Amino acid sequence: MPPCPYRRVLLKLSGEAFAGEGRYGISTGVLTRMSKEIKEVWDMGVQMGIVIGGGNIFRGIQGVATGIDRATADYMGMLATVINGLAFQGALEGLGVPTRLQTALEMRQLAEPYIRRRAIRHLEKGRVVVFAGGTGNPFFTTDTAAALRAAEIGAQLILKGTKVDGVYDKDPEHHPDAIRFSKVSYIEVLENNLKVMDPTAVSLCMENEVPIVVFSILQEGNIKRVVMGEKVGTYVGG
Repeated sequence: MPPCPYRRVLLKLSGEAFAGEGRYGISTGVLTRMSKEIKEVWDMGVQMGIVIGGGNIFRGIQGVATGIDRATADYMGMLATVINGLAFQGALEGLGVPTRLQTALEMRQLAEPYIRRRAIRHLEKGRVVVFAGGTGNPFFTTDTAAALRAAEIGAQLILKGTKVDGVYDKDPEHHPDAIRFSKVSYIEVLENNLKVMDPTAVSLCMENEVPIVVFSILQEGNIKRVVMGEKVGTYVGG
């Protein structure tokens, strides 16, 4: 097996991916499969942080639509990411992978508060670190949280696992003629409003020179393929 080109990476997973075929909740099958794939990467000695969304349980925008003010709705979404984080921690530890859950919002009975130096030390000791609670602030997405944490821990790559197999010039679900990019620059993403991450997250990655690979999390084995440097999905960089 060729050497792995990355020492430390950050995996960003949407909450919707946890729901599997359903629209709500956590699919045990999906959780188990993703945990096994992460263990494969961990077994290779790659240090991994994980940021999870909460859309399978609650999305802030849904709360706003029902009359909840935006800040409160966003905090509710942050709590949803903690539920997903606890599930992920349990699944990974069940496979023998030492895991730490850190939250941007303090809830010490459940998880460690996010402390950058402690997170880096966990990674250096071979522990997977799950970052929950977003940035800890309303009005910011978990994509922005992923970009922020990646920069803070010195990740060499962000793996953005989605339901589509890369970045397209338009929504492939509604446009059969949509064209997938194999590589695209940060500036092209921002100028053309391509659906990679929100603009704040992309700008953070550009400023800190953290590349992104957008790939399908639904295809088994893709996490390891991306980490090994195979041409999977779309590469977003300078």
